[in-house]
This record gives sequence, C-alpha cells and structure tokens, in this order.
Amino acid sequence: MAPIITAEGVNREFKTGKDIIYALREVTLSIETNTLTILRGRSGSGKTTLINVLGALDKPTGGKVFFNKVEITNLTEGVQDKLRRDSMGFVFQSFALISLMSAYENVELPLRLLGIKPKERRARVEECLAKVGLHKRMNHRPSELSGGEQQRVAIARAIVHRPKVVFADEPTAELDTHMAIQVMKLFRELVENEGITVVMTTHDPNMMELADQVYTLEDGQIIDNYSL
Repeated sequence: MAPIITAEGVNREFKTGKDIIYALREVTLSIETNTLTILRGRSGSGKTTLINVLGALDKPTGGKVFFNKVEITNLTEGVQDKLRRDSMGFVFQSFALISLMSAYENVELPLRLLGIKPKERRARVEECLAKVGLHKRMNHRPSELSGGEQQRVAIARAIVHRPKVVFADEPTAELDTHMAIQVMKLFRELVENEGITVVMTTHDPNMMELADQVYTLEDGQIIDNYSL
C-alpha cells in the first residue's frame, strides 16, 4: 500500500532579525495509510513545525510534501484550505473549543461549514460523540467538562467530516497519565476501526508502545525511526 504522506528533504527556516533559525533540516519521512505515527522529541526539536508542514498549515522553505501522491507544497492557499477541510482533521494541545458552544455545537461546526443537511449533521455528530464516550455530555459547554472530556470533544470534531488523516499536536500534554492513555487508546481505535491515519507529536515515552511507527527529532532533524 502506498504511503498517504511523504516528505522529501524538507527544510523550514525562520528569520529573526539578522539571525536564521533552522526549525527543520532535510527531513525525509513516509507515513503509511491507516497507521498511528508519533513524532517525538524534546521541546524545540521541530516536531510541531513538522506537523504543521505535513498538514499544510505552514509551507517549507525547501523540499516537498506529498499527500496521496499529490505535491501539496506549492498549492495555493485556497486549494490548501480545501484539502484541510475535506481530508484532514486537527487536534491541538489547548483543545481549541469554542467556549460559548456546547460539545454538540463544537463538533457540528465543521459540518455546518461544509453545508451538510441538518438531519445528516445530527446523526453524524451524535455518532462521533458516542465514539468518544460523550454522548450524554453533548449539551455541556467546555467549562463544564474535564480536560480529558474536552480533548475527546476536540477529537470528535476532528473526525466528524471523515478525514483521511488526523494531525494531533501534543494532544495528551495537558492530561494526567490515566486520561492520556485513554486518549491514546481512542486514537488506536480510530486507526483500527475507522481507517483513519493519525500523526501526532509527543515527548511522553509512555505513549510510544501504542504507535505503529515512531520518528525521533532533534534540532530539526530526524535522528531515528522505527516501526513497532
């Protein structure tokens, strides 16, 4: 089976005054379809920059990224927006839920933006909230939910439009060990039961055993990778 994402010699530089910071240096990797891949490394290793480049949230200053064999590096912003809207889901460390909306409304929002009909929206939202174990909490606002519950709402929102890939940046960083493991098991279930490819960053060594593949970054470079 062909990989769903590949990166070839990817560089990302940032200019700060007269200085240049090399966030990524000649990164080459391949992510197989229907797998859970972890990008690991200490803070500042480049893993967040890499996930942003792979998810078309940022453009590299060199190299190429392919999604389903199509180079996405030089696509226009409009085409990249459509790619993310149709084929990608995103989960962030800070949850990024809208505080004035209920869990149901937060998960429903992507389907509203896609113009999905109300009846179909409701069925899909309730299905996704049930998958993450929060069907009974759908009318609660984020402030009424625990950190683990908020992260599960964010995951439901990321998968509601049936993306091919979910990118998750440090999704367990704000959670205690028990809830972090529950979130990781949920990602594992999405891979095995929903056919979704998950790419996530973490620096937590306890999460590695649940991955199919692990890439280790240091100073913007991949220094190790292995499959489990």
